[in-house]
Amino acid sequence: MKRILIVNVNWLGDTLFATPLIRAVREKYPNSYVAILTHPRCYEILEGNPNINEIIIYDEKKQHKSILRRFSMIAYLRSKNFDTAFILKKSLSRTLLLLFSKIPVRVGYKSKRAGFLLTKKVDVPLEELHKVEYFLNLVRSAGVETKNKNYEIFISDKDIEKGEKILKDAGIKDKGFVALNAGGNWDPKRWPAENFAKLGDRIFEKLCISVVLTGAKKDIILAKAISGLMKHKPFILCGKTDLKTLGAVFKKAICVISNDSGPMHLAAAVRANVVAIFGPTSPGLTGPYGGGKYKILHKDIGCKIPCYDSKCKDNRCMKAVTVEDVLGALNEIIKCP
Repeated sequence: MKRILIVNVNWLGDTLFATPLIRAVREKYPNSYVAILTHPRCYEILEGNPNINEIIIYDEKKQHKSILRRFSMIAYLRSKNFDTAFILKKSLSRTLLLLFSKIPVRVGYKSKRAGFLLTKKVDVPLEELHKVEYFLNLVRSAGVETKNKNYEIFISDKDIEKGEKILKDAGIKDKGFVALNAGGNWDPKRWPAENFAKLGDRIFEKLCISVVLTGAKKDIILAKAISGLMKHKPFILCGKTDLKTLGAVFKKAICVISNDSGPMHLAAAVRANVVAIFGPTSPGLTGPYGGGKYKILHKDIGCKIPCYDSKCKDNRCMKAVTVEDVLGALNEIIKCP
């Protein structure tokens, strides 16, 4: 294999989970040309990764929605003369893209819809695997293996400087802070806002540590609601960081306390101390993985996990994790050398 295409997944967490696979391919074939086909939202995660020669953006629902644009992508992939492609997620449209691009070796998991388009079909593991292992299992079929299962993102010195400036401009001193990430891509994955407020006050009162609320622009309303419930006002950085500068901020934090979310995985990827709060999703499948100092909080309330009922109004699984549980996990992390 001299020219390798890895067809990546579409989400931040899954893209981070794929980085050990990318590193493993590079270790196995150090002189090969490795390209990643991915969604625009994942570009920043992969940017600067020394194991990647090229990141190819493909958005079949917007930028490449038209037939003309898709044929343009096919022509481009043909011009790159890839000899092998690994497709990480079962997808008929993307497997067809590889077929029309005349990539001779197409490796992916067996599926009813797209399996017949693959030249090497890998059996889906019988046991449930963490996503990192699930992706690595695919390339093991081609003799690719690695002992390093850490997922990663590469933060530049410039990103570190930007993060330090954001903290300084917000008035956050160097003595340390705890970052609370209260957002999540669907409501049932979110720990209650009032819990984050109580936790923030307890951290300030018991540990004399400043509290920072992080998130995207869409999380500003949530952050303000949490701040409004707190006696000791936090610093709000929502919407002030891009992905890399948020990673730089997390590297400076004493600990990052977060719901199961992209930022939680980002914190784990930069080797920050992490307390991860899980409810409807399974930490065994999508929890922090590899090296690093992290604590996972997840209570068994009798529900089937993972549960993907995004309309659940009860949210018992998240409410079962108490403020005391999180404080205890934070204390354990702080005390560990």
